[in-house]
Amino acid sequence: MHADNFNYKYFVYTLLLFIALCSISYVASAQQPGVQRLSIKDAVSMAVQHNREIKISSLDISKAQEGSKIARSKYLPVVGVTAQVSHYFSQPIFFGLGNNGADDKIPYSRFGGKDQALGAFNVIQPLYDPSAKSANTQAKLLEEESKLSLSDKQTAVAAYARQTYLLIVVLGERIKLQKESLSRNEKALQDSRSLLAQGRALRVDTLRAYTSVKNLEPDLLKLSNAIEVNKQQLKTLLGLDSLQTIELIDSIALPLAEKTVPSEEDVYNQAKEKRADLKAVALQQQISDQQIQLARADKRPNVALVGQYMIQTQTNQFNYANAYYPSTTFVGAQVNVPIFSGFSKDAKIAQAKIDKQQAALQTENVYEQLHVDVKQVVSALNETSARMQTRINVKETAQLSYDITQYRYAKGVASRLELTDAELALTAAQLNYLEAVYDYLTAQISLYRVTGRVEN
Repeated sequence: MHADNFNYKYFVYTLLLFIALCSISYVASAQQPGVQRLSIKDAVSMAVQHNREIKISSLDISKAQEGSKIARSKYLPVVGVTAQVSHYFSQPIFFGLGNNGADDKIPYSRFGGKDQALGAFNVIQPLYDPSAKSANTQAKLLEEESKLSLSDKQTAVAAYARQTYLLIVVLGERIKLQKESLSRNEKALQDSRSLLAQGRALRVDTLRAYTSVKNLEPDLLKLSNAIEVNKQQLKTLLGLDSLQTIELIDSIALPLAEKTVPSEEDVYNQAKEKRADLKAVALQQQISDQQIQLARADKRPNVALVGQYMIQTQTNQFNYANAYYPSTTFVGAQVNVPIFSGFSKDAKIAQAKIDKQQAALQTENVYEQLHVDVKQVVSALNETSARMQTRINVKETAQLSYDITQYRYAKGVASRLELTDAELALTAAQLNYLEAVYDYLTAQISLYRVTGRVEN
């Protein structure tokens, strides 16, 4: 009976331990982020929505909107309440009683309570503020500029995300080609060793094959490390956690959106129409105009309506509960006329005019640079398109040459050196074709960036 109880307890403890281990394993697996599969379209969309730099730029819009509220406040009244409590160790002094003495001393006396308090309700309503209209116009322009800046940031991040995604895919394709080349060279090494053992090959053939294999192995490690680094960069662009695992599902054989290369004139016109940063540069001159008006407004008078309701009291021994509380009310107009401020206002006007000149030169420079960028992009598209077509033919020819040489080698007609040369030519042709496709797609991404396009 005792043995049965012991076995039963052992069984229960084992079962509980198993349940606990399963629970811990489940919680740990639930905390680990799953693999996120991404197409290039998904990557671009996530970058535009979740990129941290874009979020920072979107906050600039909120700041600009608050600036618009500040500018509108120039039309609104300023309302405030003032309260003051004072204690005098002697009664307050009042001068001017009676005539001056023989020694021209002005007589005085002490009146009032040692404890005094006042409360006032003040209102100032601007009637004429020469800076109000310019401030509001400038605030609206700055708000529009922040929106354009956000749009430009989205375009730049989308292009960078697309470029990084493409680079990772290309690196993956290069690894595949390197592995295929490594497999061919390893087979060549095995054949060379076999033939050397049979006395049908030279030792130099074996050494050459061994060298080819060992030269390819470090390249695989380098490419793998490059993929990991660029994946980390892509996760940062997409606003993902660094521990998140991502899997890219698109291949290098992406559909080419541009069947024909657009003309420089078409690209230039699209850029002028859609580029947010170009529109933002054009706004700079308008903002500078308003800055000039604001600087000039500082030299003009402003008028405001003022009003006050005030209650005062005086007492002794802090006996405010048994004191009088007379009130005073007034309304009036206040005019402020600037006369001289040490030439600072003239200097501010001069600064604003210089800013406008700089904005005009910057606009001219940006559009001249746009001509250069457009020419580079169109030239790159033409060149990479032609090179890609040539590389296709070369790759097919190299594949055919390798197949023929391999067949001839199997029949004992071709030498090991010929087969090695054919293999090297095939690998080079495949890598060159991959590079040409990558360059063409990169040129397309540059076209999207130049024309201000976020999506394909």
